[in-house]
Amino acid sequence: MIVTAVKTPPRAAPILGLSAGIGLLPGIAFAHASERMVILTLPTGYYILGAALTVALTAILTLILPRFSGLSPRPIMTLSAERRTAWGGWLATLALFVLLAVGFFGSHDPFRNLLPLTIWTALWVWLTMLTAIVGNLWPAIDPWRAPVRWLRQRIGRQGGIGLARLGHWPAVAGYFAFAWFEIVSLAPDAPERLAVVAFGYWALILALAVAEGEAWLAKGEFLTVYFGFIARIAPVWVEEREAGRTVMAGFPGAQIMTMAPLSASAIAFVTLLLASVSFDGLSETFWWIVRLGINPLEFPGRSAVQWQNTFGLAMTWGLMAATILTAIILGVRLGGASHPGAAIGPMMLSFLPIAAGYHIAHYLIQSLTVGQYLIAALSDPFGSGWDIFGLGPHWVSFGFLSRAGPVHAIWNVQFAIILGAHVLAVILSHRLGGLIGNRAGFRAHLPLTVLMVLYTMLGLWLLSAPTAG
Repeated sequence: MIVTAVKTPPRAAPILGLSAGIGLLPGIAFAHASERMVILTLPTGYYILGAALTVALTAILTLILPRFSGLSPRPIMTLSAERRTAWGGWLATLALFVLLAVGFFGSHDPFRNLLPLTIWTALWVWLTMLTAIVGNLWPAIDPWRAPVRWLRQRIGRQGGIGLARLGHWPAVAGYFAFAWFEIVSLAPDAPERLAVVAFGYWALILALAVAEGEAWLAKGEFLTVYFGFIARIAPVWVEEREAGRTVMAGFPGAQIMTMAPLSASAIAFVTLLLASVSFDGLSETFWWIVRLGINPLEFPGRSAVQWQNTFGLAMTWGLMAATILTAIILGVRLGGASHPGAAIGPMMLSFLPIAAGYHIAHYLIQSLTVGQYLIAALSDPFGSGWDIFGLGPHWVSFGFLSRAGPVHAIWNVQFAIILGAHVLAVILSHRLGGLIGNRAGFRAHLPLTVLMVLYTMLGLWLLSAPTAG
């Protein structure tokens, strides 16, 4: 990859310093094995300041203008109520085992092997983007439901073993392990190692779901929980009804208004989503690497900072959760509510757009670069010299990252995603506050608004700061 390095504009320094010093998200990670951050060439300090002012202005307007009614969803069409089969699930399971075989026996080069390319780009990046637009696609490729249903029927298994009482905590543990593997571990894209980890996780979840029941996946398996939350901001989605499947459309985040308040374990999951992706970005910056006592131009590799990274990931999660909970409770107290703890579950829902928005913006470069390797690998899936798509031997190219125009366009897209996510979060927080009776006006919304303004600045700084690794 060609990286364009430009000195940060002097006027941006105070803003960047403020963002970094907030203490919200100390982080650490040299994680996804293939992405390299492009050091952008625009005067990003002006963008950061403008975004902060826009989020603050949005918060003010939501207080003084009439309530926006566009969040109400509307049905578009009803699909047939035909009986569903398990073939989709079995095909997904078969596809997983084919990918595992490619991981074990295919190329050792992670840029030529379909397993790491599929997991880190197709699943973790592209599927997240699609889910945020057209709703939850994960059930169609879930590799557990069909085998779990079949095994429980074969052995006559009914009931569970009590895992349902744990709520989302198994998913929290699974996602933390996944984030550590991606951000901290030494070789998350090594095909054979990834195949071992992926198969081990699939087998573990299969055993637990067979013991507890298929329904447990919705709370206990982290990918199911993750895509279920991300899908809640989609402007188009499908609802399962007795008459069939109804295609719905509404303002982004309309589904969030109908969600039940998050439980303590679900709150932990959402704060971990926010912390891990922010931490991933921060850990790659020169600012963080210098704090570890390392010259960022001579970074020695992950093994030199693995323990620091592990501590940083956990610390980031703790600080993120504490900061958000404090802002919510303080706002409710300023609003005069007698039971501020009851507001945490509903108000945490407003952070789902931020989690999705920063994830998409953070991985946009990976989508445009490593995504090319994925397409090339699909053209030659077994590394045998095929060229199904007729791409030629030199199809992959990162030359667009060396030209000002494409780099500026990428930054503008990232900027729009981050800003849009935070504006939507502010609107949702105001609406959710009204639903729980928090109508005390400016004082009640001030702490959460300040937090979202600062998080907007931090998110944009993470995307524009010089990086290494």
